Parts: sequence; structure tokens; C-alpha cells
Amino acid sequence: EVQLLESGGGLVQPGGSLTLSCVGSGYTFSDHNMKWARQAPGSRLEWVASINSTGGNEAYIDSVLGRFVISRDNAKNTLWLQMNNLKPEDTAMYYCSNYETSGLGTQVTVSS
Repeated sequence: EVQLLESGGGLVQPGGSLTLSCVGSGYTFSDHNMKWARQAPGSRLEWVASINSTGGNEAYIDSVLGRFVISRDNAKNTLWLQMNNLKPEDTAMYYCSNYETSGLGTQVTVSS
């Protein structure tokens, strides 16, 4: 069974940092490009960042460019999203995906 398990979310003050993790199992992690997406209350799901199967070709939505970094370690079947200088508008449920399956998400709340 393919599973993606996100962790690392939480409550953080504006300007703070969080690192989200996503561990994949039940498939060959290194064969798939990966992405992070988020959904704020009342909003549509939006793509945040993506990375190819070998860890290159990173891409980001403009609103997080320069603040977020996507990375992966195929030996650990793990994807990360390092989030710096967080803003209230980053508040959302964050999901990782291998473009076929998504996890259940981890909540990020940015508030003072």
C-alpha cells in the first residue's frame, strides 16, 4: 500500500521557521517526482513546490520563493519543506504528493 506521511506542522509566530517532513512507503520513492501543496480554509488546493526524482529542478510558487526550500533524500524515502520567514498567509494544511497519491497533511498555523 502506497503511503505518504507528513509531519512537522505546528503553531509558529510570524517570521518563524518550520520544517515539514514526508516519508513515503509502499513504492519506489526514488522513481517519482514529488511536490508539496497546501490548502487554507475556504481556499482551493494550491501547489507550493516541486522537485524531480533525483533531487533537482526545484520549483516554487512565487509567494514562497526565497523563503521555502524543498529537498529530498531518496535513501531515507523522505521529502522536506523548510519554511522560513513564515507569514500568516502561509497558514494552511500542507500535503506531500508523488503525483499519484497524497498524504493526510500536516497543519501549519502562523499567528502571533
